[in-house]
Amino acid sequence: MSEELLQQLAVCVERGKVNQASPYPPDMKGQDGADELTRKALDQGVSPNDVLEKALIIGMGNIGKKFSANQVFVPDVLMAAKAMTAAMGHLKPFLDSGQVKTRGTFVIGTVQGDLHDIGKNLVCMVMEGGGWKVVDLGVDVSPEKFLAAVQANPGAAVGLSALLTTTMVNMEKTVKLIKGEVPGTKVVVGGAPLTQEFATKIGADAYSPDPQGALDYLNINVAA
Repeated sequence: MSEELLQQLAVCVERGKVNQASPYPPDMKGQDGADELTRKALDQGVSPNDVLEKALIIGMGNIGKKFSANQVFVPDVLMAAKAMTAAMGHLKPFLDSGQVKTRGTFVIGTVQGDLHDIGKNLVCMVMEGGGWKVVDLGVDVSPEKFLAAVQANPGAAVGLSALLTTTMVNMEKTVKLIKGEVPGTKVVVGGAPLTQEFATKIGADAYSPDPQGALDYLNINVAA
């Protein structure tokens, strides 16, 4: 029974079904959503870890892969993230107490001089849905602020976003500062004007054109 419940929950996250009252998606109108199913699973004794690993991460992973393949679009990912957030509300007490183990900490921000945040926000949602603790520094983040966040979260990986060719130079400064002060830190970069060649040139560990690629890289190379 609990396996079936977790499968239903994964589908609700993937399809963006937040709760019973939510009219979206139309074909699931009136059905329990991520909110109710998470509560139900916990009430039935399903472990918080299983809810995260066997439902939420799977649901967000599915939508992330579809987004990478251009089978779904930004609004679909945003709805999935809403459903995941509703479910995570029930898991928060267990996360705060350490009963639910995260895969690691991910510090992310848009680099100094750049105010774009849609791409960064999508990465945050997919990373959180993938079981990572996300420290979102926002936009226009100085190299020093990134470094302070890395020092405050030992072992954290870093994501740098830039959407302007003029701010890519600040990405390079940030990578150099972080690598100089905390050498083992993994840094992933992304954004419309970036390429693998540029990422290699500035000393970043990985480049991903989409959120799922960043998650896959960190799950393989950094996750606890």
